[in-house]
Amino acid sequence: MSTPPRPRLEGHPPTPRLSIAEPAPAPSGGGAAKGVAEGVPIAVRPDQQTGDGRYPIAWLSISAPRGAIPTATSVCECGRNLFAAGHRKAQALIADHTDHKTRCPLRTHQEGAAV
Repeated sequence: MSTPPRPRLEGHPPTPRLSIAEPAPAPSGGGAAKGVAEGVPIAVRPDQQTGDGRYPIAWLSISAPRGAIPTATSVCECGRNLFAAGHRKAQALIADHTDHKTRCPLRTHQEGAAV
């Protein structure tokens, strides 16, 4: 069963009707290369992101919604994973996270000097 066509609104061009059984028309003028269409990469490009060798190893997440209890989480790749809830405990964890930067074994050289 099909619905009757809607009357055309003034000033709007008629919209083309596509049948579900018909495939969509192919775009003209090229498109993706055959290898891409088959899922095979044509060329492998080097990573364009050139960094200076630094990457994050420690994260401090603080959540302090209005009218709720603030929370803080301190996570480091050295294995540190601490959580605090409440104003005083969250502030203490923030200070400890800042101090952890100088004590973390991943941020110090073998001689013990901080990076």
